[in-house]
Amino acid sequence: MPSALLEIVTVTLGEQYGAARVELRLADYGMRSLQAVETVPFTTKPVMIHDSPQGRAFGSQEAQVSADPDGHAVTVHFPVTVRGDRMGILSVTFPEDRYDRALIPEVQHICEVLGHEILVAERDTDLYVLARRAARLTLAAEMQWQLLPGRACSRPEFALGGHLEPAYSIFGDNFDWSADEDYLTLTVTNGMGEGIEAALLTNLVVNAMRNARRAGLSLADQACLADQAVYAQYRGAAHVSVLLLRFDLATGEVEAVDAGSPRLWRLRDKKVDAMYLEAQFPLGMFEDTEYTSQHFPVLPGDRLLIGSDGVYDTLSSASERYGERALARSLTATSLLPPPQVPGAILRELSTYRGETPLDDDALVVCLDWYGRPEIG
Repeated sequence: MPSALLEIVTVTLGEQYGAARVELRLADYGMRSLQAVETVPFTTKPVMIHDSPQGRAFGSQEAQVSADPDGHAVTVHFPVTVRGDRMGILSVTFPEDRYDRALIPEVQHICEVLGHEILVAERDTDLYVLARRAARLTLAAEMQWQLLPGRACSRPEFALGGHLEPAYSIFGDNFDWSADEDYLTLTVTNGMGEGIEAALLTNLVVNAMRNARRAGLSLADQACLADQAVYAQYRGAAHVSVLLLRFDLATGEVEAVDAGSPRLWRLRDKKVDAMYLEAQFPLGMFEDTEYTSQHFPVLPGDRLLIGSDGVYDTLSSASERYGERALARSLTATSLLPPPQVPGAILRELSTYRGETPLDDDALVVCLDWYGRPEIG
């Protein structure tokens, strides 16, 4: 039974390793707290990611050991991660006489299996989805989070992560990706409007692009099909800004279609450059718009950052846009963080930069590190 995963893991760890207590916590949508997985949500107090032993394990992606002050037990916090997507933490408490550091790799392997099983189980139960929310989602935000492929992904050739704010009331921004043997396709969407109307518009576009991609269409034709779908539905009254990127995993050549406001920056050799692409009409603005693609290379060690207008157009108290200078500083300052942690760090910096001014637009950041295909032999 999908909802019994934690019970099964608890029994197994008790029988095999003498575990006295097992607790599973998942990261909330805002990536600020770790919420306990339990039958009645919100029964157990959350722990903060940035100020707890569990949070240190989550951030470092390494097991963290916490000894009982009385010396009678040892608790180990294990990251639960699937293909680079950081899901949460499994905390296992051992009696002192049963704890051995040699157990850590074995239990970590169990956590990897648990992560994959949770992804499958989520099709049939709300238990794990409910554990991810520290507050109620708006309907628009519910639709957007369900549309996402995940919050991070890693392969030998690349690692990427993305985040959205305000996490519990996002409405129009979204990102999507798909990787096969030869290509990574990454799209970032900035839908116009607010609330449920913006979420519906973005859902139409993302699914139209997925349909075109899965039909084997070129990147430019993916944009054309999505453009036609939006225009057929809204007749020009609504449009969607999209940045489409397709990475050749063998060569590092990137094909791009810039259809609107999401923008791209590159960090290479400690230097940040804004990458200006050929601007084309947003999807759905006019009937039968033709789209063309352009190409540029990425090199091993490159970091790419994509931000929506809710990021780079945010004003400081001095009325300076975040994208003018502050974004480059933030990208440099976060250069040692792994890609899944960069979007959250930049959005926290954006909140400080904004000061007392409330966020009046969605803010989306996607970060991608390019490693290149490893040589064989």
